[in-house]
Amino acid sequence: MALVRNSAAILPSSDAAAVDPPREFAFSKGDFAFLARLAYERAGISLSDSKRNLVYGRLSRRLRALGLSSFGEYREFLEGGDGSEIERFINSISTNHTKFFREDHHFKHFRASVGQSFAQQDQKKLVRRLRVWSAGCSTGEEPYTIALVLRREIADMTHQDVKILATDIDTDVLAKASRGEYSADALDNIPDAFCRHFQPTEESNGATVQVARDVRSLVTFRPLNLVEAWPMKGPFDAIFCRNVMIYFDAPTKSRLIDRFIRLIKPGGWLYIGHSESLIGSHPGLQLMGRTIYRRDA
Repeated sequence: MALVRNSAAILPSSDAAAVDPPREFAFSKGDFAFLARLAYERAGISLSDSKRNLVYGRLSRRLRALGLSSFGEYREFLEGGDGSEIERFINSISTNHTKFFREDHHFKHFRASVGQSFAQQDQKKLVRRLRVWSAGCSTGEEPYTIALVLRREIADMTHQDVKILATDIDTDVLAKASRGEYSADALDNIPDAFCRHFQPTEESNGATVQVARDVRSLVTFRPLNLVEAWPMKGPFDAIFCRNVMIYFDAPTKSRLIDRFIRLIKPGGWLYIGHSESLIGSHPGLQLMGRTIYRRDA
């Protein structure tokens, strides 16, 4: 697929006059239209005109790093097809805000309906399978919270097939997530019962902590663009996709939910963000609580 189709149509030659008031870098309406289209085509991210200043601020860092003098030059650089810069572009415009046990009602429900339910299954089965997907995992707090809950509820984790897949389009945050290192302040959001799963990192004087190895071992981090092909086949007992769909338009959201449904096992769960809602009709998916959905058994 071409990086950007018919890009000349986005910025006519007369566009040079449509430039914002003086800034460090010239940034025209055509520049923004090009970047918004690229974000949508490559990542499904919908950028309204209200995001112009946000895009300018985040991408100005890339222009400085590349030694460019205008967004027009940056457009030419992107059109050159440099895959690594496309990745940095997506990383720059992605928003990553999360914390441990964010939207705690989800984890209370997950503990009872997934963790405890799994622990109470037929103990005669030698190996039982549990799969959870954190889609849009950001810096890792969400999948590690899932792992903490499962560690607490499943006593004999060693002999069970329990795995958590954590994906994000932003490769920079995935690198941080895989290390499992956080400011000690992050523990302020964690119930006391779970704090023992964090240890101070060496030479940090207590300022930084790392998630314990037995918790990190449950999580596999992988880069994934949600609007492209998915390599995993499922089924998943639960999927968390929270505060991700707010960046997509309605058709993209609807398609994404349908794809999730196909990967959730009958009776499994979907958790979405507190400010999100399902778009369109999705037979087989029932609302069971605040932003909590269950696939029909």
